Amino acid sequence: MKLHLLGTTGYHPNNQRQTACFMIPELGIVLDAGTAMYRVRDYLRTSELDIFLTHAHLDHVVGITYLIDVVRDKQVERTTVHATADKLAAINEHLLSEALFPVRPPCEFRELEREVSLAGGGRLTHFPLAHPGGAVGYRLNWPGHSLAYVTDTTASADASYLSAIAGVDLLVHECYFPDAMAELAELTGHSTTTAVAQLARAAGVGRLVLVHVDPLAGNGDPLRLADARAIFPATEVGEDLMEIEF
Repeated sequence: MKLHLLGTTGYHPNNQRQTACFMIPELGIVLDAGTAMYRVRDYLRTSELDIFLTHAHLDHVVGITYLIDVVRDKQVERTTVHATADKLAAINEHLLSEALFPVRPPCEFRELEREVSLAGGGRLTHFPLAHPGGAVGYRLNWPGHSLAYVTDTTASADASYLSAIAGVDLLVHECYFPDAMAELAELTGHSTTTAVAQLARAAGVGRLVLVHVDPLAGNGDPLRLADARAIFPATEVGEDLMEIEF
């Protein structure tokens, strides 16, 4: 099974990265609908598309307005956007207000259930994250492999969601800032390099991929990857269009 990293930055896109969007094409599962949502069109293989949102900040939901083009001329029979009730209400009232976007996207909204059955015998669960406005993280389990997606929160070795991600094969976790910017990370509700690596080690995950990278950070080594690998060696920085087998 492959996870495709379609958008790996936060806040706004830059010349190298679009904002948050991750896809498992063989199952028609998308995690977050940032500016990279337009790329989903090229990966569509299924007749049903399920989009799971972590929260309603614009860099994670603006792609809902792209759905008209994403599914146009594709054999998609159902597109469902899943999120907590308050986030769906905010999207309906604001993002999809007639003044901002006058044509209803071709999708249905569904309040996020405690547990969602997934194709291939899997299941998806969610857990709360500390972030301005509120957010959730996701764990996806199938027989023999698992994935956790955590974005827009402040990580620590004893994070409240530690048990929710424990033992996953792949942890995709936001890491907006390097350690030197810890004060700004705390202020904005984001994570830093060492804290995420410590969390991955404490959770006993198999592999860590850092995403939601600061769009102003440039191409070089924006997160000081060596700092993370000194704590958790199986760490890498996600890039747009990367494919990860898990």
